[in-house]
Amino acid sequence: MIADLSTRLAGSHRAATRFAGPRLVLARLILAAPLALALTGLAYPASAQTPAPPAAAPQVSPGALLLAKQIVQIKKVDEVFKPIVAGIVTKSRDMFLQTNFMYQKDIDEVALSVGRQFAPRVTELVDASARYYASHFTEQELRDLLTFYQSPLGQKALVEEPKVLDQTMVFAGSWANNLSQETIQAMRIELKKRGHDM
Repeated sequence: MIADLSTRLAGSHRAATRFAGPRLVLARLILAAPLALALTGLAYPASAQTPAPPAAAPQVSPGALLLAKQIVQIKKVDEVFKPIVAGIVTKSRDMFLQTNFMYQKDIDEVALSVGRQFAPRVTELVDASARYYASHFTEQELRDLLTFYQSPLGQKALVEEPKVLDQTMVFAGSWANNLSQETIQAMRIELKKRGHDM
């Protein structure tokens, strides 16, 4: 469900991407990613969601991957994904609070701690995004892309970037499901240490 919704949200930006710069697409994705997670969280309770294995990342050359990582860093792709981690922790905290509101102080403290623990996991999404970039462009094209979109390469970038974003959002949906389950488990362990068996 998350993957389908995320793909639809990312796919709806294809037409806009052809006419707008990467910053506009990035801004729209920042809004779309948490929305996709929020909507799917309302559609299914956490206990009914079965974590799906992440899609296999494509094999790429080390040189292409290094160039692609520079591209996603310049485009600040990590800023797109940071709200996903925070949203998952908040959703998990709220799940515990629904039936255990009397332990709000402990649940809030544990959520803050678990949030700090999982925040660095955003790099998994950034790395996946770089791999998808590297799988769509040659090393020379990536070098040229770093100097930006001029000549025929600029036109190819406008065509291929929506594909990269689609694949990354599908991966993010699966990744978010898995991280949600890990967050819940981590919070249960910490709350059990405080005498709250949930």
